[in-house]
Amino acid sequence: MLTLHSKLEHEKKEDAVIVAELILPYDLREKSRLRAKMSNGEEVGVFTVRGTVMRDGDLMVGDDGRVVKIVAAEEACYRVQCENAFQLLRCAFHLGNRHTQAQLGDGYLRIRRDPVLKEMLQGLGATVQEELASFEPESGAYGGGHHHGADDGHHHGFPSLLAPIPLRQKIHRPSDKAEDSPTEKLGS
Repeated sequence: MLTLHSKLEHEKKEDAVIVAELILPYDLREKSRLRAKMSNGEEVGVFTVRGTVMRDGDLMVGDDGRVVKIVAAEEACYRVQCENAFQLLRCAFHLGNRHTQAQLGDGYLRIRRDPVLKEMLQGLGATVQEELASFEPESGAYGGGHHHGADDGHHHGFPSLLAPIPLRQKIHRPSDKAEDSPTEKLGS
């Protein structure tokens, strides 16, 4: 059985010879341990670093050097559209407030099918249509994954972040006295 363990680096993609496709819905593409069948009928084991998400079009390298293309399977989704950008932004806010994964499109959001969320979105004035589609949600503020363009999101072997992560941060409260400020402590 072929074992897939890592994504092919961007600069090597053009020369890759793809032996098969692995068609998976999103919930399986975010698993780090998986057994599945490829388009050619061969079984494959996926063993990746925890937190790795296989995106549509990613090329995975097997333990024997073979290359497999990841394809996002169509799955039950809702396409959320609104009359204006403010309403769509409001829907996105409420979905984010519920930690719901969402795919951002030009003038629409796509989420997994969920009748409770559908009712909430319709209550916010959105048009919610059922569809079968590939689901590619945003990776989140601290994820390294979803990029549009040539950059593969990795620099010097580390995933790039969409927002900086503070190493150490003091929380300043209105009740803090001036003598407690970091600037004054440096002089003492």
